[in-house]
Amino acid sequence: MNDDYIARKERWARKMSGQSAPPQPRSQDRLPPGQRQVTNFPVLDLGIQPEAPLSDWSLKVHGLVENPVTWSWEEFLALPQFEDTSDFHCVTTWSQFDMRWQGVAFFTLAEIVRPKPQARHVFLKSYDGYSTNNPIEVCLDDDVLIAHSWNNQPIPKEHGGPARVIVPKRYAWKGAKWIREITFIDRDILGFWEVRGYSNTADPWTEDRFAPGQKPI
Repeated sequence: MNDDYIARKERWARKMSGQSAPPQPRSQDRLPPGQRQVTNFPVLDLGIQPEAPLSDWSLKVHGLVENPVTWSWEEFLALPQFEDTSDFHCVTTWSQFDMRWQGVAFFTLAEIVRPKPQARHVFLKSYDGYSTNNPIEVCLDDDVLIAHSWNNQPIPKEHGGPARVIVPKRYAWKGAKWIREITFIDRDILGFWEVRGYSNTADPWTEDRFAPGQKPI
């Protein structure tokens, strides 16, 4: 374990224990380049908003892990719960500050399934056929979670309910609405937008929107 991982896990542990989160920076210091701040929550998807009734919903977590699981909705809600407030950055140039999410921290998920040493990447799949990818160290951060609520209300279907993945330090496409499957893998597999010319790293602070030399489809 390197020092950065330990620091991220310590920040998460402080949040889980109910200690106050550090104050957010001033607005002018927290808006990534090329972004504009909005107060609404635009709806963007692939043109499909899948039906995922709670009675049929499940989340499968598997791959290079010691303890693969498939949770029903009731089992998912019975896991240790986590709340975090973070900023949300969409590649279409809008950002919203102070989005308050409730759900299950990715650290909690990882502690349950126990990724094997060779697990280096995480591949996400959604009920609408969407997919995306992240290095495991991106997911193992103090603000990454599988959210079921936004501002203390269930996430509506148009915003990815009943559950979606939130990865605040990346453009929002690196999370996944309507999450149904999380796979730990030993290699990088590009997701839906990544194979269509979007960046594989998606860092808002460097305007890392598109892959070098490629035009988005």
